[in-house]
Amino acid sequence: TKPVTPQSVNLPGIYHNVEKGETLWRISKRYGVDLEELVKVNRIADSTAIETGQRIFIPNYSKPKPQYVKYAENDDFIWPAKGRVVGSFGQVINNMINKGINIAPYGSRDIIASRSGRVVFLSNNFAGLGKTIILDHGDGFFTVYALSSEVFVRPGDSIKQGTVIAKLGSPGESKRNYLHFEIRKRHLSQNPVFYLP
Repeated sequence: TKPVTPQSVNLPGIYHNVEKGETLWRISKRYGVDLEELVKVNRIADSTAIETGQRIFIPNYSKPKPQYVKYAENDDFIWPAKGRVVGSFGQVINNMINKGINIAPYGSRDIIASRSGRVVFLSNNFAGLGKTIILDHGDGFFTVYALSSEVFVRPGDSIKQGTVIAKLGSPGESKRNYLHFEIRKRHLSQNPVFYLP
């Protein structure tokens, strides 16, 4: 279901038409508006990504044209695996709240770095999530990759965006044949859907 955009908001501001490939996170950075505020004002459902052409209300913004921000090539997050989301952020799974999303791969079982960063944590079984990698992106953001069967990195390694860092197990090896992926802002879990294109 397409997210509900407010038709009348009692706040000063402008509307932004979503362009192809844009994420809520990039829009929030572009206008200097807090991501959580954008989600709340536009009543965007947690499990729903924005769509091209959708109108997003930017509160308390009155400049005629946004200031364009130059982005480094690896500034945005990319999907860590090609697949479908089988577990949503905030969903209760086995009496636990999902702090990320679960991605079941379509074909390739490679797990790639969603953004360039440094390996700051590696565990063979972290919190019951199996082999887990955490990358520090140097700006307060961290990404978590769990439930992998093989890991190709070590603590301290600098990793470029798109590098294969681990591999999921083959179908049949485990009941949980999916990647558990989290984005954390400092230590607070974020909804990855708002950051991914």
